[in-house]
Amino acid sequence: MSLDTVSLGRTGTSVSELAFGTWRFGRADDEGNVEVGRERAHELLDAYAAAGGNFIDTADMYGEGRSETYIGEWLAERDREEFVVASKIYWPTREDANGSGLNRKHLRRQTDRILDRLGTDYVDVLYTHRWDDETPVEEFMRTLDSFVRDGKVNYLGTSTLEPNAWKVVKANELADRRGYEPFSLAQPRYNAVNREIEGNYLEMCADYDIGVVPWSPLAGGFLTGKYTRGEEPPADSRAATDQQFVDSYLTEENFDALDAVEAVAAEVDATPGQVSLAWLLHHEQVTAPIVGARTTDQLEENLAAADISLTTEQFDRLTAAKRDD
Repeated sequence: MSLDTVSLGRTGTSVSELAFGTWRFGRADDEGNVEVGRERAHELLDAYAAAGGNFIDTADMYGEGRSETYIGEWLAERDREEFVVASKIYWPTREDANGSGLNRKHLRRQTDRILDRLGTDYVDVLYTHRWDDETPVEEFMRTLDSFVRDGKVNYLGTSTLEPNAWKVVKANELADRRGYEPFSLAQPRYNAVNREIEGNYLEMCADYDIGVVPWSPLAGGFLTGKYTRGEEPPADSRAATDQQFVDSYLTEENFDALDAVEAVAAEVDATPGQVSLAWLLHHEQVTAPIVGARTTDQLEENLAAADISLTTEQFDRLTAAKRDD
C-alpha cells in the first residue's frame, strides 16, 4: 500500500491523503507514564513514511513539547524537504499573563520554540489551535503574516472545536485588504457522527478555497466499533472512565449512524474504522484526515483505509446516516 498525494488546499504543495497526528507522542498521565515514548514514536513515523506518508501534524503543547522534539530527532536523520510538517499555537505553555492565546508576544515566543524543538528553519503549516477573542484579529494576522515573510512558516491554518465560519471570514477578508497571508487551511472536528461543520463552515471553506484537514476522524474511537448499543463499555476503553464521552457519543442516534458504517464495512470487507476514514477520503471537501495511533498495527490498519473504494450509493448512505442541522 502506498498513500496517494493530494493538493494541500489551494496551495501548490502536495501532501499524502492521510495525515499523521502525533498528539499521543510524549503524553504523560498523572503518574508520569508516557503513552508513546521516543522509541515507539520513531517506529510509528517510520511506518507512516514507509507507506508514502509525508504530512505530519503536531502542536506546541502535545506532550509539553515532547511530540515536536521526537519529530525533530527523527527528521534529523532524513531529508527534511520530503515532509510537510504542521504545528499549532494557542494553549497555555507558561503561567504568566501572556503565556497563552494569539497575542504577538506568545506567538513569537512559541514559534521560535517550535522551530527549535523540530530542529528546522521553518514549518510548512502553522495553525492557530483555537480562536482568541481577547486578541484583535489585526494583531495576530499581522504577526502570522510576518512569520511567512520571514520564511519561518509557509502556510497558515486555523483549528477549531466549534465552527466559527464568520470569524475565519473576518480574518481572511482583513488579510486580503492588508495584503497579509490568509488562512489556507482549516482543521475542524469532522467524522461520521460529529457533523457540526456541515452547512456554513464547510460552505465557507469551499467558497474561500480553504482546505479541510479534519481531526478526530474516528470520533475518539467510537467509529471503530468497539462499543455496543445497550452494553457496558470495555473496561480499558475511554468510555469506561469518561462520562462526558459517554454522554456525547454513546447515544441512540450515533449508534444508528454506526449501524450504517458497520453495514458498509461488511459489504466492502473492511473494519468500521476503515470505512469511516474512507468516507472522509471520498469527501470532495476534505483534503486529508488526521489519523493517530499508539502502535504500528493500529497505524497500518488506519492507513489501509486508503485502499477502500466506496460506491456513490455507499457514500451517500453514510452521509445520510446522521446530519447536524
